[in-house]
Amino acid sequence: MAEQTALADIRSDDDGKTDAAVVRDALGVGVAVGLSGFAFGVTSAGSGLTLLQTCALSLLVFTGASQFALVGALAAGGNPLTAAAGAFFLGVRNAFYGLRLSQLLALPRAVRPFAAQWVIDETTAVALAQPTRRATRIGFAVTGLSLYILWNLTTLLGQLGAQAIGDTAAWGLDAAGPAVFLALLAPMLKTTTERAVAGLAVLLGLGLLPVLPAGVPVLAAALAAPAVLCLEGRRRGTSRGHARVDDASDAEGSAAGGSDAEGEEAR
Repeated sequence: MAEQTALADIRSDDDGKTDAAVVRDALGVGVAVGLSGFAFGVTSAGSGLTLLQTCALSLLVFTGASQFALVGALAAGGNPLTAAAGAFFLGVRNAFYGLRLSQLLALPRAVRPFAAQWVIDETTAVALAQPTRRATRIGFAVTGLSLYILWNLTTLLGQLGAQAIGDTAAWGLDAAGPAVFLALLAPMLKTTTERAVAGLAVLLGLGLLPVLPAGVPVLAAALAAPAVLCLEGRRRGTSRGHARVDDASDAEGSAAGGSDAEGEEAR
């Protein structure tokens, strides 16, 4: 660990990234994503949650995907326990982020429980992009603070705005949450495997929607990832098997050619 820290410090001198640059990048992410809280506030109001319940979700849960999954399932008439289960499984990924960030940030034990509240997709991405431990801490803290404040503020404003205009479904605002998800997800699908997982998840979710209770299709759609990865692993294994067979055939051909040449020389 000491060697890794020393290497990070050396890399920081070469990189030359200033604290101001880290703060600027972190604020950019915090502000851009924090504005999505408007969509959550509106969606939450459409699902029937009160202002207090909506604000409590943003203050205590503070992970956009899980919040949207919860209120989306409730809006569709799903069982609260099923909706909570879907939100929980989406939030589990943050625990894995925390395992990596705990090594990079190396925060005092007294601070870690508070920092854990900010372990989300955006803070992890900004932290991992930094070259040094100091820059990592600054990026994590600035992204977390700006996003937490703005997300909760826009959640409040979105809920109040939805209450002011009345029926959100009549305005089509119930689609705001899914639209935000698609906008955030689309640029991340860069490989064929990722696109296959997304496509299969959509098919599972839409196909099971008429036959399963609300909220359950979302959980079933999560099976798309292991299914695609399993098929991808088998395909690669088959490709390697064919490659080994071809190599063996080439080797046998070379050996046979060598034997024929030796026979000609003997004659």
